[in-house]
Amino acid sequence: MDRELKNIEQDLREKVNAGKAAFLPRFFKTGKGQYGEGDRFLGVTVPEQRTIAKAWHSKISPAQAEALLQSEWHECRLTALFILVHHYEKAGSDEPRQHIVEIYLRNTHRVNNWDLVDSSAYQILGCHLWEKDRTLLDTLARTDDLWKQRISIIATMYFIRKGEVADTIRISEILLHHKHDLIHKAVGWMLREAAKKEMMAVRAFLDRHHRHMPRTMLRYAIERFDEETRQAYLNGRLIAGTGV
Repeated sequence: MDRELKNIEQDLREKVNAGKAAFLPRFFKTGKGQYGEGDRFLGVTVPEQRTIAKAWHSKISPAQAEALLQSEWHECRLTALFILVHHYEKAGSDEPRQHIVEIYLRNTHRVNNWDLVDSSAYQILGCHLWEKDRTLLDTLARTDDLWKQRISIIATMYFIRKGEVADTIRISEILLHHKHDLIHKAVGWMLREAAKKEMMAVRAFLDRHHRHMPRTMLRYAIERFDEETRQAYLNGRLIAGTGV
């Protein structure tokens, strides 16, 4: 590890909170057989990591951020992703952005917890695919890799914010019968966000699938619906005018 990366890790270590160090491994399920098995935490808050990333992003290259992404420490990896997001946002043309996306895609095995995905997928991959072919998301969704699958749906947040929800609906259908709670939550969350832009498209999805979609996914998706509609979907009742 070069001097700059050692200095970033040192900056993180100076912000270690013993309570966080004890709490975070439990919160991110690092026990044997859990989704974050073996991950290690220093005990640094996300706002402090963001501050450190902001201070360092102009001083290190995307290649150095990629090296930092190989760290055993969760906070180093998240800080590396924050730095890559900064680089992507400040890149002046498509070529350096493509380079950052390539770094991201070859390191998805290091983007290996839900907060790492959620802090980078739509900011890097979603943004990059906005005016490009998006079938890469289908490919990621159809893998057997939990984190690639979560990346595929969270990346669509960028499209939602631009007012497009078709990709969110399509990827949600691919992941509809996924077995993992982290995917249920991610799909439900994106459907909830999509409903803010295109309510009828989301209602059409729910009309087709609410009776057999995972309960957590459904609850997240309808969280901001009115109570009568929420209860109708939860109980599988007919909803006037929707075809349910």
